[in-house]
Amino acid sequence: MANQKQIQIEVPAEEMAGCYANLAMIAHSANDFFIDAILMSPNMPKARVQSRIIMTPENAKQLAIALQQNIQKYEQTFGEIRLRQPQQQVNADFIDFPTPKGNA
Repeated sequence: MANQKQIQIEVPAEEMAGCYANLAMIAHSANDFFIDAILMSPNMPKARVQSRIIMTPENAKQLAIALQQNIQKYEQTFGEIRLRQPQQQVNADFIDFPTPKGNA
């Protein structure tokens, strides 16, 4: 393994809470990938982009690999993540994260 640099990562206080998204849209150009994290509220005609991440194609592929590795670790610990729709029906450009149904 090559020498890896240690990087100190600082998360500003206003970013510590993160942002919740139950919908994501992914688009790309020749040079960039765009990932929009969106909050969609029930019975609302509009959804709001909470955060946009723009990265290079190489970084996008590294993110996909890291997500897959983390999903595998998660499933080893907590069990299989079951999708509400079959994998082949997932639209790769528009990811609707299923939310629990019910009234509060």
